Amino acid sequence: MTTAPRDALDRLVAALEAHYDAVTRRTGEADPAVIGAYQTLADAFETYDNALYDTFDEVTPFELVDESDEDEDDEDDDLDELDDEDDDLDELDDEDEDEDEDELDEDAPDGVDASAGEGQKRSG
Repeated sequence: MTTAPRDALDRLVAALEAHYDAVTRRTGEADPAVIGAYQTLADAFETYDNALYDTFDEVTPFELVDESDEDEDDEDDDLDELDDEDDDLDELDDEDEDEDEDELDEDAPDGVDASAGEGQKRSG
């Protein structure tokens, strides 16, 4: 049996108000009243969204965030940032090597490949 969307909406609005009241009276970061109101709000939203879809084939533009997924995403973001930093460092190393080779080539006498080793002639 599905819930009537109007009933679900009324419960969602009441859950929003209860959450607001709990937040304004918060006693600390892990206040059980806020945590409970948060969960009630999330449940009321999900019920409303499902009722809306079941009855009207319509959805809201909101999504509930699964906190365990958010923690994994944060770890992935951290790893991506480290990879980006490594790539940046690799590019800088490559640029330094190119500049060093250019300087060696400019100092080498004609016909001598400075990057091939001291005193070796270029093939070719």
